[in-house]
This record gives sequence, C-alpha cells and structure tokens, in this order.
Amino acid sequence: MKAVVPGALDGERVDRAVAVLTGLPRSEVASLVAGGAIRIGDAPVSSRSRRVAEGDELEVVLPEGAGAPDPGPEADSSVEVAVVHEDGDLIVVDKPAGLVVHAGAGHRTGTLVHGLLARFPDLAAIGAGEAARPGIVHRLDKGTSGLLVVARTASAYEDLVEQLRRRAVERVYVTLVCGRVDAPAGLIDAPVGRGVRDPTRMAVTAGGKEARTRYRVEARFSEPVPVSLLECRLETGRTHQVRVHLAAIGHPVVGDTRYRGVRTQLVLGRPFLHATRLSFDHPTTGERLAFSSPLPDDLQTLLSELR
Repeated sequence: MKAVVPGALDGERVDRAVAVLTGLPRSEVASLVAGGAIRIGDAPVSSRSRRVAEGDELEVVLPEGAGAPDPGPEADSSVEVAVVHEDGDLIVVDKPAGLVVHAGAGHRTGTLVHGLLARFPDLAAIGAGEAARPGIVHRLDKGTSGLLVVARTASAYEDLVEQLRRRAVERVYVTLVCGRVDAPAGLIDAPVGRGVRDPTRMAVTAGGKEARTRYRVEARFSEPVPVSLLECRLETGRTHQVRVHLAAIGHPVVGDTRYRGVRTQLVLGRPFLHATRLSFDHPTTGERLAFSSPLPDDLQTLLSELR
C-alpha cells in the first residue's frame, strides 16, 4: 500500500499514521516496523515513534488479508444529539456528560458519532481515513460536557484541524477544583504524556507533548470544603490536559476519580468540567463563529450548595 500523509496527520507518530491509513491496530503496525515493512520515501522506518510530515510518501507492505476497509460505526437514532449549529460544512454539538464521543475499546455502540450518523449520514466519509470517528475534529472526555465542532466535508475537516494546530480555535472550560487557588490567574506550561506506571493515565512528564493551559479564578468557596471555580483556556489539546495540569499544581478537578479529585463532602458523579465556550473561523466563509453553553444542572446544583 502506498499513501501520502495528509495534513491532518502532520507531526503524528508513524505508527499512528499507518494505523489511521490502514485500519490496523498499533500493535500490528509495530510488528510491521520491526520487520522493515514500512518505508518513508526510499528509507525503511526503524522506529515507530518517528514523526511524519504532510506530503511524506508512505509505503507499507501489508500482511495478507490486512487493510480491508473498516465499515465504520452504524447510525443509531436512539442516541440524542443536542445540535446548537449546523450548516453544509460543520456541526457544533453540546455534548452531555456520560456520552462517549466515538467508538473505541469498551465503547463499540451508543456513542455521539452513532447518533450524529443517524442525523447526518454524510459524515461517514469524513475524517482522514479514521472510520470510527468520522468528522471528529477534537474530543471531550466521557465525563466532560459542553461544546465541540464536527466537520461535514473533507475540506472543512482539514481546515479545522489546521486551525487547531495553529491554535486559532478558542476552547474555554469552567471547572471547580479542590483547594483555594490563591493566584488570580496563571499559566500551566508542562508537557503531558502517558504515565509510566499506568499508560491509561496521562501525566506531566518530560517526554510528553507540549501542553499549555491558562486559568483565571472566578470564585472561591470555603464551605463545606475549600474549592475554587476556574475558567481555563486551552492553548493545546492533549488528552485529559485540564485535569492533568490542575492535578499537577495540587488542585485536582472536583469529582475526578482518576486524578485525585474526589471529596466526600461534595457528591458529584463525574468531573466538574464543562466546555462552555468555543470559537473558530468558518472554514468556507472565514467568519468568526462563537458559541456558548451554560453549566448543566448537575454542576449548577453543586455550585449552589457552596458558600
């Protein structure tokens, strides 16, 4: 198989790029690298962590029977999708907490993508060859609520991914964190990568990817326990970035069981994290679009109990 690396995969590891383009699991791609079955240009790839660039010519010798097209997820009209904007190029969704964005390990059905396909079947062909996540430009964790944009055309997808890369997409979150944050505002600039002891957890690590989160204190509370309400702006978009960064400075997100944010005095079944504002340039018209989402009831209820 021969393929040219698209802009959406620029800077990605070669194992992920090949996995996306072929549909093979990364473990199988790693075996292909070890066997010299992947080349960039005329040179064999010796490390699966090598980064690819847009325009690189990939050649992959696939094992027999591999590389068959992934049929992708099926539409499921039972998954409710709150659409706040739609046009011929994109969709903006207000995702509820508890809904997984796209299919993956342990979540093969009932995702946001399944619901979107029922309403927008044209999405099936969008997204740099990633059949499981058609049109998905960026993601929100299962427990995080709020706004995200989905592309409806290949050109819109490429444009929005490029805006993310250039940090032209503004993503603002509201979060409640444990403890009193004394500084009125700050910047957390610390690389984020897979944890050494537990790869399913992210962590601040020297070998991670660049990650920057700006925050501003909106309110402080002392009862029933000290907590602070923050507004956070992402300058990068790493997995679990806000949660990992805030935990790293000693202020984990309230309700975040994975990153030490549980407080028995505050009952919340998910992390207090909501993507409240989203803005970007329309990929066709160039108009700056801005959207906002109020705090959902569960988070607003908890806030009302603080003093």
